[in-house]
Amino acid sequence: MKVKRNTLLLLACLVWSAAGFNILRIGLMSYPSHRSVLNFLLSAVVFAVFQVFIFGKLVKKHTARISGYEEERHFFLKFFDKKAFAIMAVMMSGGIGLRASGLAPEQFIAVFYTGLGASLLLAGLLFGCNWGKALSATASDAK
Repeated sequence: MKVKRNTLLLLACLVWSAAGFNILRIGLMSYPSHRSVLNFLLSAVVFAVFQVFIFGKLVKKHTARISGYEEERHFFLKFFDKKAFAIMAVMMSGGIGLRASGLAPEQFIAVFYTGLGASLLLAGLLFGCNWGKALSATASDAK
């Protein structure tokens, strides 16, 4: 199942946006009884740390890798490399395990998941923007 090079950016957009939306939803559902200025600030810090140090870099790295492909069609899972899939698997397993174990208090889930989910969602949206830019560039080159 091969797709066009630019479609890989769209797939990354859809995968990371869906993951981010779901994690953000879990965080926001836990937030009502923990609303405070401090918790909102902590969520913003979590968001910023993940965006600056992890997901922002990930978007740039994978967009550059995909854009650098010389061939037009690629296997649909090549929107990430093995390391990115491993990171995703560890994060999903850790998050599911943490919530299922009951070790993390609801306040932690609210604060951390809201910041993390928002950062993941933004990463997905950035992949979508990069997909749109790639489509525009392709359309301009075709003229």
